[in-house]
Amino acid sequence: MDYKDTLLMMKTEFPMRGNLPNREPEMQKDWDAADIYAKVQERTKGRPMFILHDGPPYANGDIHMGHALNKVLKDFIVRYKSMSGFHAPYVPGWDTHGLPIETALTKNGKVNRKSLSVAEFRKLCEEYAREQVNRQREQFKRLGVRGDWENPYITLDKEYEAQQIKVFGDMAKKGYIYKGLKPVYWSPSSESALAEAEIEYHDKRSPSIFVAFDVKDGKGVLEQDEKIVIWTTTPWTIPANLGITVHPDLEYSVVKVNGVKYVVASGLLESLEKELEWENYEVVRTMKGQQLEYVVAQHPLYDRESLVMCGDHVTLDAGTGCVHTAPGHGEDDYIVGKKYGLDVLNPVDDKGVFTEEAPGFEGQFYDNANKPITEKLEEVGALLKLTFITHSYPHDWRTKKPVIFRATAQWFASIKDFREELLQAIKEVNWIPTWGETRLFNMVRDRGDWCISRQRAWGVPIPIFYGENNEPIVSDETIDHVSNLFRQHGSNIWFEWDTKDLLPEGFTSEHSPNGTFTREMDIMDVWFDSGSSHQAVLEERDDLQRPADLYLEGSDQYRGWFNSSLSTSVAVSGKAPYKGVLSHGFALDGEGRKMSKSIGNVVVPNDVMKQLGADILRLWVASVDYQADVRVSDKILKQVSEVYRKIRNTFRFLLGNLFDFNPAQDRVEFAQLPELDQYMEIKLNDIIGKVNQAYDQYQFSTVFHAVHNFCTIELSSFYLDIAKDTLYIDHADSHARRSIQTVMYDILVALTKLVTPILPHTADEVWQFIPAVTEESVQLTDMPTAVDYSNSQAVVEKWDRFMDVRNDVLKALENARNEKVIKKSLTASLTLYPTDKTKELLENVDQLHKLFIVSGATIAGSKESTPANAETFDDIAIVVEKAEGETCERCWIVTKEIGKDPNHPTLCPTCTETVTKHY
Repeated sequence: MDYKDTLLMMKTEFPMRGNLPNREPEMQKDWDAADIYAKVQERTKGRPMFILHDGPPYANGDIHMGHALNKVLKDFIVRYKSMSGFHAPYVPGWDTHGLPIETALTKNGKVNRKSLSVAEFRKLCEEYAREQVNRQREQFKRLGVRGDWENPYITLDKEYEAQQIKVFGDMAKKGYIYKGLKPVYWSPSSESALAEAEIEYHDKRSPSIFVAFDVKDGKGVLEQDEKIVIWTTTPWTIPANLGITVHPDLEYSVVKVNGVKYVVASGLLESLEKELEWENYEVVRTMKGQQLEYVVAQHPLYDRESLVMCGDHVTLDAGTGCVHTAPGHGEDDYIVGKKYGLDVLNPVDDKGVFTEEAPGFEGQFYDNANKPITEKLEEVGALLKLTFITHSYPHDWRTKKPVIFRATAQWFASIKDFREELLQAIKEVNWIPTWGETRLFNMVRDRGDWCISRQRAWGVPIPIFYGENNEPIVSDETIDHVSNLFRQHGSNIWFEWDTKDLLPEGFTSEHSPNGTFTREMDIMDVWFDSGSSHQAVLEERDDLQRPADLYLEGSDQYRGWFNSSLSTSVAVSGKAPYKGVLSHGFALDGEGRKMSKSIGNVVVPNDVMKQLGADILRLWVASVDYQADVRVSDKILKQVSEVYRKIRNTFRFLLGNLFDFNPAQDRVEFAQLPELDQYMEIKLNDIIGKVNQAYDQYQFSTVFHAVHNFCTIELSSFYLDIAKDTLYIDHADSHARRSIQTVMYDILVALTKLVTPILPHTADEVWQFIPAVTEESVQLTDMPTAVDYSNSQAVVEKWDRFMDVRNDVLKALENARNEKVIKKSLTASLTLYPTDKTKELLENVDQLHKLFIVSGATIAGSKESTPANAETFDDIAIVVEKAEGETCERCWIVTKEIGKDPNHPTLCPTCTETVTKHY
């Protein structure tokens, strides 16, 4: 007899190698063919809803690691919720308007913008945007992200635009929308106004100048031979200067330096003495800032007055305490200037070039004019000092070029009119991490009105009509009509049709007695587009609801989508659009640097999936602390691949040892399981509870570590290692074997479900090999739930203590191996000298040698009688010796009992009995 034939070795067609790059696309085709998304929705219909509302990525270019991190995190949550008692539809979306698409079409001469009408150009933009949506859709699907990919929301769709018009109309009706001339972030490189969310800060080298303004009318407080000193890092704004602002409560000094008298804040004298190299200055007199109010200074370059005003924004942080004020180029300047009745002078055009309102500098680009303006100030004797500083300066986030503050006529959303409602709504949201609440609260508390108009072609038009007197017209009638037109025809008609055709039939207005109307040609800020999604998607679609349960985006969206969505939602509905907000960090390289093509450290999701597979990328997402910035590199992904290999091998081992297990017939009830098997069922119970709780709390790294540790420590290094002997050597229907198989089956089914949100491809692959499962996909099942086992605490306490003893035994065996006492553990025999408490434990455990995977284990005496050659631990001393006897051909145990049955001269008594009875 060939004894190998009597061994029940593992059998499975589940492959050892994942081959994910090839296998995953085939599985995704099967999912599409089966319409697995629809089946999931049908199965969970009627359950409580959980809506994770997708923040729309911009439709331009291939996805990057930030996209992958974001979409995979969302998929974890949606998949888990659909398996844990919720109905969780997921509708992906795209942001499709704005400058990047215009630029993509016009750069490198692809499209001659000037040869096209606005409507023709917009049609090309739409075609390009839809191409990008299709491109990114396939890449997101390749990540294994499950969603309603055939019915996404796209901000250029007619239905979306129609709802966006209604949001605008509701806000206008409540008085939140107005048109005003005030300074806004203006990008000369984009030739458009920008919102705060479109600003990023980079270092910029700027001139730093101190300029003296002669006193023209001191109002009895200052003399005409005295000069007020200002400081600025934007000399180009001097031509727009109309005033000087002081703080009413600060003290100011008139100081005499080399016969010249200057006015500066007393609190800055020490720093100015060094900066301006004043030697032996003399303080002539002091006064409060409020005494300087309405003093008149002479503009240093023009025959124009500069009024001294009081403003609380003046500080002693830098400068002179006397702030150069140009109402056309600064928000604080504008506010104080408006208070004192100053004009809003803006001598710079859309391209950042000086107009005729800046005599002597017209035609010059603002930044280039810094030098000639400074030279002119020096020529007239007004320049006290010129240096250069490097400071953080606002830049256009798209062109990466500096922006300016520039007063233009723009449309605004008046945040101040409903700021308190916004702040209250923020308090009612669940923020993860908790600092998100403070961050957004402070932003909303401190932000000014929202500039929502843009001077571009590609976007949703602002639905405003003007009468003959140029008064804006917005009413329920016009808003509803435009919204309905856009729903039917799309917003391009705004640029194709005549104004009269865009108005309701027979429309009249007191502003146009002759019935002549014009329309606004600016478009809305793209943040108004995406910020309207709570209505354009959550309210528009029957399968969703507002508010969403969760918004999940990168931490940059506190000033972006989280903010704009909150503003529009509170404005129209009085409530936040989300119940919870979860944010994640940015994807960096392995050294913590920002990814950059120039550095060559960019990790591309598509490349990772081609080389390793989507499940490896997803497992990486689960492994990181995503609420902070995360690192990714080839080395890190290799480490993740090793974890994946261990998890996959665990599944393969479990499957391979269940080839003859039928759960309906072979299952052993918990009460009849041996204690060790009960212990493992309880440990499985613990992991189920821990993982479910971690998913509920969005702690995916806890899931990652819990599953990894369970596979490597509880299973591979302990239970499965011990189980091999019984699984392979016992006869098929032995109670011990069926008990182990029962536990392994429960572990296999539960573990497959637990990893499904993270490793959907691998989990579905495993599912196809599990005996007796009826669902076509693990995605159509629910998460396992914890079971309340009786007497579990006593079992756990006993076997946890045994695990501690076993760890000591394994250390002793390892040391004996290193010292060449034994070759492998089965060639060893142990003599144990435990403490009294440990002895009691070991005496209540059957077949110690099997649990230690040795050929013999004897409890010889107490620890006090430990021989000199024993290895000593806290609770036990162990002598490891080479086992005496011969090796059983079938089970490899070493014993003196080999060959007692002449029919089986190479077998131990246990194997002899098994072979005799069952083969």
